[in-house]
Amino acid sequence: MILTPERATTLQARRLGIDTRQEPIIYLRADSPVCRSEGFSALSRVLVHTEHCKTIATLNIITSEMLHRGQIGFSESAWLRLKLNTDDNVWLSHPRPVQSLSHVRAKVFGHSLNKQQFQEIINDIVDGRYADVHIAAFITACGDDMLDDAEIIALTQAMIDSGSRIDWGQPMVIDKHCVGGLPGNRTTPIVVAILAASGLIMPKTSSRAITSPAGTADTMETMTDVSLTLEQMKQVVEQEGACLAWGGSVRLSPSDDILIQVERALDIDSEGQLIASVLSKKIAAGATHVLIDIPVGPTAKVRSQKAADKLASSFLKVGEQLDITIQILYTDGSQPVGNGIGPALEAKDVLAVLQNDTDAPQDLKERSLMMAGTMLEMAGTVEPGQGIEKATTILENGQAWEKFYAICNAQGGMKQPGEAPYLFKLMADRKGTVTQVDNRRLAQVAKLAGAPIDPTAGLEIHVKLGQQVYPHEPLLTIHAESSGELNYAVDYLESHPNIVCLSTDEEISQGENTDENHTD
Repeated sequence: MILTPERATTLQARRLGIDTRQEPIIYLRADSPVCRSEGFSALSRVLVHTEHCKTIATLNIITSEMLHRGQIGFSESAWLRLKLNTDDNVWLSHPRPVQSLSHVRAKVFGHSLNKQQFQEIINDIVDGRYADVHIAAFITACGDDMLDDAEIIALTQAMIDSGSRIDWGQPMVIDKHCVGGLPGNRTTPIVVAILAASGLIMPKTSSRAITSPAGTADTMETMTDVSLTLEQMKQVVEQEGACLAWGGSVRLSPSDDILIQVERALDIDSEGQLIASVLSKKIAAGATHVLIDIPVGPTAKVRSQKAADKLASSFLKVGEQLDITIQILYTDGSQPVGNGIGPALEAKDVLAVLQNDTDAPQDLKERSLMMAGTMLEMAGTVEPGQGIEKATTILENGQAWEKFYAICNAQGGMKQPGEAPYLFKLMADRKGTVTQVDNRRLAQVAKLAGAPIDPTAGLEIHVKLGQQVYPHEPLLTIHAESSGELNYAVDYLESHPNIVCLSTDEEISQGENTDENHTD
């Protein structure tokens, strides 16, 4: 039992039902005697004690009659973290200073941090000693290539050491990751199904979306349960050779999921933190061999081959230092993959490929087969050059679908992705050829429509680069769960008319001539 502070005023807990995401927030009246006696003010960091638990929370002050003077209000995250019941006794006191914030300040001013300093920061983040504003400062200080390779290695190791680590007792455990920036690129469920059907061990843990309209965990959640405990995850892998779970539910690099929540709000996904995030999760999940997919394109996350080479070099250096085998695969990042962008829409594409539907998006199928084939060769289960053929056989004879269905059943049952009730179709206003697709703005449309928070929200894209379209043909369809979000997405779409760029033959010819003149 935690001893309450001496002479502290007792308050009665009240659940206010306010969603503050991951950050625990408490609420006191402005005339509360605790505020006066302790000198608390709005946004103070406060140590909250119950008879059995304690945590640090941020204080908000209210001036209404929502609470009595002897009550303390709790946000949902604070209430659940402290395992409270209505009218439980609560005591407040000042927390000890968070010493690791001095390391964050040092990083803000451009100093390098060592392993111990990163570990102290990460431990305090996991223990709930950082408010979101402190986490935001840390993320920003590490952004824009502010971490060198030694720091990335130190940060990765600190994130691994902050949580659980799984040993599968196998000489080879294979995994993959795409660095992102390419809407609809949902190859992972297909690849996992193919590799597990071939006999490889692939315990796949994935993050939710950071700055994209969907992550693998978001997409899989429309088809099965992904919030597995560590024991459930082990049972699924023992039974089926693979799983498709959300990494945050099993405390594998738990700091990563906390950082992701703030990165999403800031719309920041820096290179050093990307590498630390990916590899800390892979190593904690017991992976020995990892394929890193780097899409390269003018509106992808990685826009040039030079930037891709730099990112790949850092991945390889960190992997070597942390004793994990990394293989890099560069892929086309010039346009979205598949038809759907958003959790449920991407899930439908995945199911169409796995079930060998005639209308399945061929680009998603071919990309998945390339990934799976490369990983089969990396694992040494086939001779070099034979991986894609082997993967194609497993997919087209139905083994991959059977394995995927079995994995979903083992994780709690298979379900069908839902459909959004509100739709808007963007039609072509002239004849032309699709010459450019803006990945970033397409992703923004899908997010404004509600993805990934609303699982059925997002958009379908009906055209590909080089395709000729005619007036009144659909270019894309927005899906939303509310009329308000549909309107937000449509407004943005109409204010950015070149998200899907159509060019006439004459315009294309003029562009080619211009390029030739520049070359001369």
